[in-house]
Amino acid sequence: MKLSVVVPTLNGRDRLGDCLDALSRVAPDAEVVVVNGPSADGTTGMVRDREDVDVLVELSDRSVNVARNAGIEVAGGDAVALVDFDHRVETGWLDALREGLDRAAVVTGPVREAGDGEDAPSETADVGPERRTIAGREVTYVEGGNVAFRRGVLDDLDGFDEYLETGGSRDAAHRLAGMDHEVAFDPDLAVTHEPAAPTAVDGGRDGRDWGWKYRALAYRLVKNYGVRPTVLRRTLSHAASDSLSVARDVFGGRATPSGWIGNGRDVLAGIATGASDGAVARRRDRSPARNPHGISTRADRAVAKYEWR
Repeated sequence: MKLSVVVPTLNGRDRLGDCLDALSRVAPDAEVVVVNGPSADGTTGMVRDREDVDVLVELSDRSVNVARNAGIEVAGGDAVALVDFDHRVETGWLDALREGLDRAAVVTGPVREAGDGEDAPSETADVGPERRTIAGREVTYVEGGNVAFRRGVLDDLDGFDEYLETGGSRDAAHRLAGMDHEVAFDPDLAVTHEPAAPTAVDGGRDGRDWGWKYRALAYRLVKNYGVRPTVLRRTLSHAASDSLSVARDVFGGRATPSGWIGNGRDVLAGIATGASDGAVARRRDRSPARNPHGISTRADRAVAKYEWR
């Protein structure tokens, strides 16, 4: 098996360096494709000075799904893994990847949080992958920053849906289930996440992009399942749960009523836009891939490409 590892990155030079160091130790024979887009912190120079990167792709888009597709497009392996720039693969990752792809079309694993001197397992590491049954379809969600695919499966998917700014891996999981591709979970396919420095919260709102969260949710559900009561029920259930959570923050003094109202407006607008765009996408691509914004739809992602192989 020839393995390619695609690493999307944006303004994360130091953490990317740690990610590449770990890949060199754990998977020294893998083809490494870094997709940078577009960073302003010296990432390009750092990557070009390394001997363990095979391809560097420079983008103008600040979209992780565009970056994933750009890397998949140039990767030469018959297996392709996606690892986020702020993740470090752990010992045993490569063996787990090989064993997982021997028994399933896709394999994913846990993301552990870096602690003070030791790595703390995430909830996923303890209980396994998140699974849901939607409209009779069994969906196993994948970790977008720690997942590997057989090449033919990525061809079936036509990569990730570039409409989405968030939730691209969850959308891929729905489409994998729709095509009856099995997703395996292996606790030894583990990575460690290095968090970024916290950012300030402004204006009494919690800093999350509620509009895009619900736009993505409505889009992928309508695109993959159509307009049906199950889709409406799941969307409203998520919205009600988040509304109650933010309401508790208001009563606890951690958020303001005006921020709560503003978040609510963003949620409703996101649902309306996402549902409409999802219906259009479902009509545009009636194939099992359900991906009208995939790899095959454009050829202008890369601004520049550097190869050392």
